[in-house]
Amino acid sequence: MSRPGLDKWYAYMKSHDTAALWDLLHPDAVFESPVVHTPQRGRDITFKYLTSAANVLGGPTFKYTGEWTNDTGAVLEFENVLDGIKLNGVDIITFDADGRITHFKVMVRPLKAINMLHQLMADELTKQGGATSQSQSR
Repeated sequence: MSRPGLDKWYAYMKSHDTAALWDLLHPDAVFESPVVHTPQRGRDITFKYLTSAANVLGGPTFKYTGEWTNDTGAVLEFENVLDGIKLNGVDIITFDADGRITHFKVMVRPLKAINMLHQLMADELTKQGGATSQSQSR
């Protein structure tokens, strides 16, 4: 499998180069996570959530621990420890034929970690002037 999109995603997670992330996202990208109640549609909002997530989760203890791929995407398992809470999750990423992200879904466990992430992401989005209260409450 050719994996230009996935390779670019891994590169972004190492560099946190937001220009690279912007280029990686399809204009109609969709973002889903435990932090939002409905899918967030469009490059702008997907970009805000992914950059916020990288700021919250992408520290020195973040690591991908598993990878499953097919012709259109990947499931990447990750682990991290935040404020003494070990979290485990998966990024489910779908790419178009050009290697751009069209759909990004995050699933996290345990519930204690989800609750903590919800607060940390809200704080980060507020710092960035990110998502509106409307999109956070959906």
